[in-house]
Amino acid sequence: MDKLQPGRAPVYEMLEQYRHKGNISYHVPGHKNGEAYRSTVSAESAGYLTEVMRYDVTEITGTDDLHHPGGVIREAQELAADCYGAEESYMLVGGSTAGNLALILTVCSEPGSLLILQRNVHKSVIHGLMLAGARAVFLEPQIDPGSGLAVAPSAETVQAALAAYPEAAGVLVTMPNYYGMGSDLAPLAQACHTSGVPLLVDEAHGAHYGQHPALPAGALAGGADGVVQSTHKMLTALTMGAMLHVQGPWLDRALLRQRLAMVQSSSPSYPVMASLDLARRLLHSQGAGAFTAGLAAVDVLRRGLAALPRFGLLQPAQPQQAVCGEAGAAGVNTPPLRGAAYVTQDPFKAVIYDAAGVLGGFELQRRLEERGIVPEMSDDRHVVLAFSLGSKAEEAAALLTALQDIAAQTSLAAPQTGGSASPSDLEPTTGADHITGLEPTTGADPVTGLEPTAGSDHISDLEPVSGLDLTAGSDPGQSTYSDTAAAPAPQGRESFSSARTAAQATSYNSREGELTFSGHISTWNNFDIPAVSAPVAFSIRPVAAGETESVELEASAGRIAAEMVIPYPPGIPLLYPGESITASVCDRLIRLRIGGAKFQACADPALQHIMVYNIQKGGEA
Repeated sequence: MDKLQPGRAPVYEMLEQYRHKGNISYHVPGHKNGEAYRSTVSAESAGYLTEVMRYDVTEITGTDDLHHPGGVIREAQELAADCYGAEESYMLVGGSTAGNLALILTVCSEPGSLLILQRNVHKSVIHGLMLAGARAVFLEPQIDPGSGLAVAPSAETVQAALAAYPEAAGVLVTMPNYYGMGSDLAPLAQACHTSGVPLLVDEAHGAHYGQHPALPAGALAGGADGVVQSTHKMLTALTMGAMLHVQGPWLDRALLRQRLAMVQSSSPSYPVMASLDLARRLLHSQGAGAFTAGLAAVDVLRRGLAALPRFGLLQPAQPQQAVCGEAGAAGVNTPPLRGAAYVTQDPFKAVIYDAAGVLGGFELQRRLEERGIVPEMSDDRHVVLAFSLGSKAEEAAALLTALQDIAAQTSLAAPQTGGSASPSDLEPTTGADHITGLEPTTGADPVTGLEPTAGSDHISDLEPVSGLDLTAGSDPGQSTYSDTAAAPAPQGRESFSSARTAAQATSYNSREGELTFSGHISTWNNFDIPAVSAPVAFSIRPVAAGETESVELEASAGRIAAEMVIPYPPGIPLLYPGESITASVCDRLIRLRIGGAKFQACADPALQHIMVYNIQKGGEA
């Protein structure tokens, strides 16, 4: 294509032309543009889907082919690369899952390839390791002490892993995490490129990054080589619509295209691809202005929370500004931003919590849903509220009204069930900057936090079939997860273990059946790993039923898991087959179960029982 036309949406426009032509279909799909339903009685009709079917086509003359694009799909992908800052971009109709699988299968091109990655990854990454027959070196992620939430590994940890395992095929990290938290990717990219390997980034929750000055920079700008984005999550594509972006010389792009054809349908959804096209066109046409309304809605929430200190808003620590002429007073703690675990926050991910410690995250979500407010997810302390460019200021005001109502109806006397913290365990919440970073606005409306004159434009999957290859233990260079040996911790850096100690952990008294909470710890973290693990071999070999048994979850500590256990959302496996069930992981699973979390991949979705390897198989840790 000679010249890009950002105002075009080639795939969407092609489908409009197809619909208006009204050609007679002698090709699949069998619904024949929805005609199969138009002659049916109303009770058997397809309703609104009938209209969608008018645009549901397949690879015929003029519609192009996702796996061998040469027409409108090729043009749409070139426009996407221009919009998102990539050298090449690929449409994904299987979500970021397809992109993660394809990247891993490209970098780990033969069984036994070694990939360095953080432990708190999405289940699709674990599945990719299994499909590739890869070996994984897991890295401890840095933890934000204030929230107990894990972000990404430090550059020093990545450098140590690359030095210890020079045969590594690449490094994979998640940025941002589900809570919108991030750190600087540039040092990680530099470490990877110095070692001659690509940096792969699961940026599923950051498709909008870099598109507005108020948003963090994207992974491509940080030097990543392969980046997966869920355009359907934080932008405007239909569900399952995602993008894979690449740049630089470190990825075999021909092999990547072949892997994409393997893990995606040979009959991709044209409506999903058209929605990806439209999402890109919206950004290309409106630029930063596309986010004005959504950021205005976020601003309503932030200002409202400043006037409603019962609820806190997660944000990174900011360096204190010295008074003009002062070199810095003794005793003033200025949090270091460079190299910190958590330095950026997606403004569209509003993570709130009960600063009084009365309501846990699960209970707060339940009470919001009772009032017509549906959050993205919750853990035992936090509730994640996902805003976007489609959010409205009046909806944020409704959210604040619901929070105000919950605060008024909730006693401060005793914590509620569902993973709440004791008020004595929480840091002081006095001062607006601790809650939202904003000073209370004088004369502001107590619900919205806005001045009376302010207006709405105020702002300037595959299911797992196995896991760890337990037959790989004969190789002295490999070990099971429970037998890993830690590499020396990087010097001059607070270790994950020490941060964990500072944050404290959740405990469960199985004898008394009581929950206690002694700090800010995330239920999604797996803390029982060294800074740099020994290689862990993955395999697609099924777990044999005769090698396993079902035990009560409370009795599982010290056993070896024979199944994945994935709280969803966020979809981060707390256990995979072959991994040791430590007491802390067992405690967190119990806490999640009591809090009402949903679980995937395990035989008992209620998680009263868990599958473990039997004793004869070596199922004791």
